[in-house]
Order: sequence, then structure tokens, then C-alpha cells
Amino acid sequence: MLQSFSIIISLAALFSYLNYRWVKLPTTIGLMIMAVITAIVIILSKSIIPGFYEFFCELVLNLDFEKVLMEGMLGFLLFAGALHINIYELFEQKKSIFLFATIGVLTSTIIVGAGVFFLAPFLGLPIPFLHCLLFGALISPTDPIAVISILKEAKVSKELEMKIEGESLFNDGIGVVVFTGVLLLIEAQHHAAGGGEVMKEVGVLFLEEAVGGLLYGALIGFITWKLIESIQENSQLAILLTLSLVMGGYALAGMLHVSGPLAMVVAGILIGNKISDPKFSASSNKQMSAFWGVLDETLNAILFVLIGLVIHLLHFESSYIYLGLFCILLVLFARFISLFLPYSLLKNEENSKINTITILTLGGLRGGISIALALSINESYSREPILFITYIVVLFSIIVQGLSLGKVVKKLMPTPTS
Repeated sequence: MLQSFSIIISLAALFSYLNYRWVKLPTTIGLMIMAVITAIVIILSKSIIPGFYEFFCELVLNLDFEKVLMEGMLGFLLFAGALHINIYELFEQKKSIFLFATIGVLTSTIIVGAGVFFLAPFLGLPIPFLHCLLFGALISPTDPIAVISILKEAKVSKELEMKIEGESLFNDGIGVVVFTGVLLLIEAQHHAAGGGEVMKEVGVLFLEEAVGGLLYGALIGFITWKLIESIQENSQLAILLTLSLVMGGYALAGMLHVSGPLAMVVAGILIGNKISDPKFSASSNKQMSAFWGVLDETLNAILFVLIGLVIHLLHFESSYIYLGLFCILLVLFARFISLFLPYSLLKNEENSKINTITILTLGGLRGGISIALALSINESYSREPILFITYIVVLFSIIVQGLSLGKVVKKLMPTPTS
């Protein structure tokens, strides 16, 4: 595994250099495109250089994308992403972020699941409803990683940027909880468990994972901050304490059966706002921000190279391709409806609500978490078609939506508010 990870890091560095010097795409998008092209070339070279192809297979399979992301990288990425969130700006958007991350995810899950269930049989893929719902749950959470830089380049308003970024950070954790809840329903169906008992178990799961994760994150974030505050002039030790928070805190969250992703978001927001306070050591704040910024960029590069290489794990069939193309439209439609419904409940001052929802729809990119969850599905739960259509949606989301978002923002909101 160490050899595989070393090669992935080397590829990430090489692709980053090529993108910076010549390709000139947003970094994460450029890296993923180059990784996809590399994987396709290697796959096509199977008959010419079989030894190299087999080495590539071992490289991808040994790394275990799902475990590396969900148990390793995710905590660091969410904590780093949350560090720069202004808690006061987040609080101003609290209603919309809460509704998008809860009602929005649930609504999208149901719409996508139902759409796949009704269409799949026409393509010769009679996927059970709960398996379709499983796909809806894993594809509904949005990923902020690829879109934030594009939003800043487009000079989108702070309010809209906070809606997209805040929602993405929180609905990752909510999406994992919903996904786990659907898995419970499937397992209960196999064991013929009672409906009332299952729903009670799902409710307990939500309280433990979601609510427990938020409280746990606030607790470990507060404790770590107090430790950092007492040694704030020692920037190296302060950084070490944040590393221990992410690594130890995320591992302990799994043991306590609370949401590690939600805990990391809350802890990151708390500590990020504390170290940005003028009373905190300026040199320690600068060094800590620089450290987590570099780590965030490095892990993002590795993640998107991995996403590109995952194409090797797919089984190509015409029915999967057609269903995947349909799911691109279905997921966008579900995203629009899941935003429109809760957004209608809020009092907003925008001149054009549809323009705002359209940007939020395009800004809801899917990424590594969706692929990791698809890889974690049992083979008997329609894993093969679900993984394929998930990858198709993620690929379209990152490349097409990611590259077009800036232009759409400039067209729909030419003079955004600051």
C-alpha cells in the first residue's frame, strides 16, 4: 500500500506541475482529467504492455480508495475546509444551510431513487427500490472541494458562496448518515425485521450519528482550543494539537458511533474562528493556516488523481452508460427541486430566486465521497451498476459543471453584492 500511495503522490505532483505550466485548468479538475486520460491509455495498452497493465491494476486495487478516503483523508479535508469558515457569516445563512443539508438531501435521495427505480427496468436493469434509494443517498451530498476556487474567480457574492460551501461541508456528514440508514433498511428487509423496529433504529442512528457528531465536534474542538490557547506562542505544538484532534478525534468518533465528518466540520469552524481572533498569536495563526493550506492542497490533489484512476474499476456495459447519462439529468433535476422547495420557505431579498437556485444547482458538485460510498456497497446490493452510474455523474459534475459554473455566475449575477 505504501508503494501505491507513493506513486499516487508522485502522479499528483507531476499532474499539478503540468496543469500549472500548460493546461491552466482549475487544479482539481485538471488533475482528474489527466488521471482519467492516463488510466484509459494504460487500459488500452493491456495487449501491448501486459506487465505494466498488471502493475497498474495492483496499484489501484491495493490502495483501497474507499478506506483511504473515508477513514484517512476525509477528516483532514473537512477540518481544513472548515478552518476558514467565518462563524458569523455562517450563522447569517444558518436557515438555508440547515434546510439544504437536511430536507434537501432527503428530497434529492427520494427523487433520484424513484427515478432510477422506474427507468432502470426499461434498460434491462431491474434494480430493487431500496438499492436505487441507496444510490440516491450517496449521490445527493455535494462536494465543495472543486468549486470554491471557481466561485472566488467568478466573484460570486459572499452570501451565495457561504450557502454553497456551508451546505457542502455539513451535508457530507448528513449524507453518510442517510446512506447508513438506507443500508439498515436493506439489511432489515433481508432479515424480515418489523417496520416499526427498523424506523426506530434509523431514528436512533440519526440522533447518535448526526446530533452526537455535532456535540462531539464542539466538545473536542473546545478542549483542543483551550490547549492551543495556553501554548499559543509555540506554533509547532499548536499544529501538532490540531493534527491529534483530526486523527485521534476522527478515530474515536467511529468507536463512539457518532459522525466523524460532522465532528471535524464543527471542530474546524470553532478553532478556525478562535485562531483568527486578533488576541491570538499572529505568527502561530499564520503558520497554522499555512500548514493546513498546504496539507489541504496536497490531499485534494491526491484525491482527484484517485478519482480519475477509479475508472479502471468500472465494468462497461451499454445499459450502464445509458442509465448513467440519464442520471446526470435526474441528479440535476433532483438538486434543483431539493433546493427550490426549502428555499421557498425562506425570506430572501434576491431579485431573481430562480437565478440563485440555478447557481446553487450547478454549484452542487459530486465528488470522492459519492464514489467511496459506492465502493463500500456489498456486491449483492447492485454495487456494479451503482458504482458505474455514480462515476458517470461525478465525472460530469466535476468537469462540465465545474468548468461552466464561473460563466453561468457571471451571466446570471453580473453585479453581485459584496
